[in-house]
Amino acid sequence: MTNGSPLTILCTGLLAGGPQHGGSSWTVLQYLLGFRRLGHAVYFIEPVKRAKLPPANVELTHTVVARQFQRLVAAFDFRDHSALLLEGTTQTVGLSYETIREVAARADILVNLAGALTDEALLAPISRRVYVDLDPGFNQVSHISHGCDIHLDAHTHFATVGLAVGRPECRVPTCGRNWITTCPPVVLHEWPVARGRTRNAFTTVATWRSGEALSHEGLLLGQQAEAMRSLLDLPRRTRARFELALAMERTGPDVAALQDHGWNLLDPRRAAGTPGSYRQFVSSSRAQFGIAKSGYIATNSGWFSDRSACYLAAGRPVLAQDTGFSRLLPTGDGLVAFGNPAEALAGLDSIETDYARHRDAARAIAEQHFDSRRVLPRLLDQIVV
Repeated sequence: MTNGSPLTILCTGLLAGGPQHGGSSWTVLQYLLGFRRLGHAVYFIEPVKRAKLPPANVELTHTVVARQFQRLVAAFDFRDHSALLLEGTTQTVGLSYETIREVAARADILVNLAGALTDEALLAPISRRVYVDLDPGFNQVSHISHGCDIHLDAHTHFATVGLAVGRPECRVPTCGRNWITTCPPVVLHEWPVARGRTRNAFTTVATWRSGEALSHEGLLLGQQAEAMRSLLDLPRRTRARFELALAMERTGPDVAALQDHGWNLLDPRRAAGTPGSYRQFVSSSRAQFGIAKSGYIATNSGWFSDRSACYLAAGRPVLAQDTGFSRLLPTGDGLVAFGNPAEALAGLDSIETDYARHRDAARAIAEQHFDSRRVLPRLLDQIVV
């Protein structure tokens, strides 16, 4: 609670609209469950575009996304506080549109993850509207240089998981806004320290190419595919095993290059397609090998992955490409940052040499820096004044 009083918080984001992406679902769930555990009244809206609703020409209620949405909100006890909304219409699954408007009329705060909600009738009544940037650099450059309106003007406050945004060393444009920097929250109650291990591998769950590369003031903001180029022969230079659950085409030159260099590729839908299987995948890993978009690195954004935060919470060490977060978070034990292949190899050796120390330090970092009971009150305190 903020100032001793519970708030009514309306959250929006992508919970079910990317079926079989368990990690993306957890990005939203950490906020929903975290706010609720703080004692706030939490409601959730997931806007979805018609083009994202297979099969075509079917009522919203009967779509794959609707069924996935209903399963997820039921599993986490949000059935009576949530709605799937077909964009540009008043069609919903769950709460009716009229009920959503009533919630918006009395909500204290809108927490709009990635600016998912654009419905003016729902936005306008809420006095504090927070745009939460989950893709620092790419969102801002798209907005100012590539003609993509991400609806910043519809918001009153702006938060980002780019921990360096607004600092002198960071080259992410601010778009004339004051950005609140925030670590991705983790509900530690949902992510206990893992006991035992079933796969002896450094793993990750990621999207190989989640969009096009962008350019801004001489910088190329590339994807994870570009960031991996200098690391391709890493498996040949270490005894560590790597298993990557990458959302990517199952055939083609990228797959061939990774496999030829010793990277073991998993189908992310099978390995981590639901919140439950994603949590099991993370908890059963030895550690994470965290890959960043090259754009996060080029801009010194300080981006930190919510997936890495989950590994830390589960007591799994993280070896991650440094986006500038090493200046702002403790690194060395539990969380090891690297900027080139030599540093990656040194980090691998450190984790393997004293795994117990890194395992214990990982959970300690999660408790200190990513616990939703710390992260979310700090965020609210900068909005509700």
